[in-house]
Amino acid sequence: MRIRVFPLRTTFCLSVSFLFLAHVQAQPKTTLKPETIEAFDGFVGPLERELRQSIESGTPQLWMESHQERATARSGRIQIRKIDTVPEIPGGIIHCWEGLVFVPGTKVEEVIDLLTDYDRHKNVYPEVIDARLISRDGNTVRGFLRLKKVKVLTVVLNTEHEATVFKGSDGRSYVFSHSTRIAEVRNVGEKDEKELPVGKDSGFVWRLNAYWALEQVEDGVLLGCASVSLSRQIPWGLGWMIRPFVESTPRETLEEMLQATRVALHK
Repeated sequence: MRIRVFPLRTTFCLSVSFLFLAHVQAQPKTTLKPETIEAFDGFVGPLERELRQSIESGTPQLWMESHQERATARSGRIQIRKIDTVPEIPGGIIHCWEGLVFVPGTKVEEVIDLLTDYDRHKNVYPEVIDARLISRDGNTVRGFLRLKKVKVLTVVLNTEHEATVFKGSDGRSYVFSHSTRIAEVRNVGEKDEKELPVGKDSGFVWRLNAYWALEQVEDGVLLGCASVSLSRQIPWGLGWMIRPFVESTPRETLEEMLQATRVALHK
């Protein structure tokens, strides 16, 4: 009987790989604290009031308003930028991004239909693996989305959202969407699949709001979106694993969402 001896380097690499997989599977849990929720709401509340006041007064609110940004979007390039004027909060990180895309050959009504038709989202958006409409009451729509993000870690979330559609005095249409429930799912597709208690999970996404602005132009729609989300703080010693997910996911998600919306409508 031959006993195979692995070289020291191979043994070390295997050990690191097993430790890495163990860390990935563990996805260290944390708890969403009341002071974190209060701080996030304290940021979002005044922000929304300011947005609504600007919309009601007729002040342009497409998030990206410069001639250069509009021209670049009209040329086919998606515009994305980070909003840096966000406060540090206890126990979490607020992520704020805005984007602008041009969708040729479409109408505002078609964009609104897509954004509020949750049943279609699993066939449109890459991160949505399941979706359904929960209810529709006038201009308010509620929907369920199961989201999956793969980036070093694989995270699956059961989420519920409420979207409200309204017109501004500037002639544009707006869709404000708020997450109302986010629960992380473990062991997806297995017999022991389960939801973790809300707020007692890996903390990669605790809140997810989107503020859409739609402007009809002669040959299509200029579509702006501001995304505001909440995640856990990055724990000491696990930045190599958690930082890529926490810091880059909000931007990537917004860009992918704008691109997918354009593709679906342009078809």
